[in-house]
Amino acid sequence: MSVAKKIEKKINQIKEGTIFRYQQLSIDPEEYVAATKAIERLIAKGMIKRISAGVFYKQKQSIFGELKPKEEELLKPYLFKNGKRVAYITGLSLYNRMGLTTQVPRTIRIASRDKRIRVSVGNIKGKAVKSYIDVTDKYYYLLEILDALKDFNKITDIDKKSAIKILSNKIKKLNESEIKQLVKYSLSYPPRTRAFLGAILDQINSLVDLTSLKKSLNPLSTYKYGINEDLLPTSKNWNLA
Repeated sequence: MSVAKKIEKKINQIKEGTIFRYQQLSIDPEEYVAATKAIERLIAKGMIKRISAGVFYKQKQSIFGELKPKEEELLKPYLFKNGKRVAYITGLSLYNRMGLTTQVPRTIRIASRDKRIRVSVGNIKGKAVKSYIDVTDKYYYLLEILDALKDFNKITDIDKKSAIKILSNKIKKLNESEIKQLVKYSLSYPPRTRAFLGAILDQINSLVDLTSLKKSLNPLSTYKYGINEDLLPTSKNWNLA
């Protein structure tokens, strides 16, 4: 089978609306030159589009025409390495998706433990931030919750009462194992994050033992969130103010 046919077959197997790279096409080193020419021909035919150098998109069609790739899909090649998640979207973009703010940032923050990821794809600009924990596909969503607790006072246009309800509901949906993991991860976050998490877990009557969380905090410290007992009844127990 020619390289061109091999490439076209691989692309036909890729789901519409998906971003892909050369690595996903199983190209041998000696086939690279022929592969780049084959890719250029497919772009000219309109079968695929180039997003950035070495990153392509298989268009998805609807009755209204071509659908543009979603932000998460555009960033996927940067969030994963060799099929494993190494980063996740955080900051205002995440908090907007969570419903904590209506603000849409110009620059998306991408958190990773060891890799500084900077992105410029179309109109999307990505800025690297360091995650507190190694990022995995299994538990990255727990880091999203902890980031929201950590940045609570910095989130533009936030309604604190509504935001506490949203975050509490997210935590309520976690099973016991996930909550234990959430508490474990929180120990690597700033004290204010741990205190906020403790107050929410206290409020929702989580069955998980919070002793390690309580012991990790200085009993003389106060964590200023602008949260009183009307917003979170257990706030005083965790020195939130």
